[in-house]
Amino acid sequence: MSSGPDTPNTDLWLERSRLDGMILGAVSYGVLLLLTYQAAVAILSRRRSGNCAVYRPWLLAYVLVTFILATIGFSANVKYTEMIWIDLRDAPGGPVALIQDELSYWINVMALTCYYVMEWFMQAHLLHRCIVVWNGNQFIAMFMTAFLLTMMALSIIILAGASGTVFYNDNVQLAYLCVSVGMTVTYTLLVSWRLLKFRRGMEGSIGSEHLRTYNAAVTMVVESAAVYSVLGVLFIISFALHSNISNLVFLSISHVQAIAQLIIIIRVVQDRAVGTHIPRTNSIAFATYTAQDRTVPSQKSRGTESAESSLWTQGKSSIP
Repeated sequence: MSSGPDTPNTDLWLERSRLDGMILGAVSYGVLLLLTYQAAVAILSRRRSGNCAVYRPWLLAYVLVTFILATIGFSANVKYTEMIWIDLRDAPGGPVALIQDELSYWINVMALTCYYVMEWFMQAHLLHRCIVVWNGNQFIAMFMTAFLLTMMALSIIILAGASGTVFYNDNVQLAYLCVSVGMTVTYTLLVSWRLLKFRRGMEGSIGSEHLRTYNAAVTMVVESAAVYSVLGVLFIISFALHSNISNLVFLSISHVQAIAQLIIIIRVVQDRAVGTHIPRTNSIAFATYTAQDRTVPSQKSRGTESAESSLWTQGKSSIP
């Protein structure tokens, strides 16, 4: 589209991708809101009783804190969307300049900060679950902690130099995305391999209904991480190529990551597994209990208890 001397530069694909990305961000935030409510209700409804999940206030705190951070970040993005096409529509360069130079405005830096801190909590949650499943293995703990610390350091560097920076030209942001997605993929591989190893060790000694517990746990991990991992890879590629497709992903990706973790939390707290034929379990992958929290196993499952003890006896309190 040609522009007259008094007409701001126009890039319709850029503007459309930014607006469509905001709409997709609103949809993903709506899903996050619903799952946050379901997770909070599920956690509050659980009390110490038999082999049920133990009520953990700090798991509820995690759910609420990440939701509050997402809400602040989303609200800031909504406000800036209004500024692009309404409040500052007559600014030099028009909407195109406002989209490209978004980090020149404090409201966007605040939104970015909220989503970074939110991701710190979510990745720390992954780190905890991985350490639980790996029975406190020091090498695994240090390896995954290095991911988390690197991600935190990169995000701080980005925020420190945010003012006036063109977001999609920041190579540090690209490195941050690679580390974040890499940590999620690594977590998925480590946890899945660990659970499948336990399953192979059980074959021939217990019934197939008990083996399905491990299948359910692995499926739950892979399903929950798959959507975020695919979206993350798409974001990395489009970001590296400076494609406007990144605008479609950027405002949703943190919500999607939070949704993936909430799905696991809800399933574990409610003792639900994947598939209609999976029996109710004690959430083998991510919940640990002391001896008094578990019921005495039946004769059929006694052979399973000793092999599973390394997953169950991590301490008095843990989160899914």
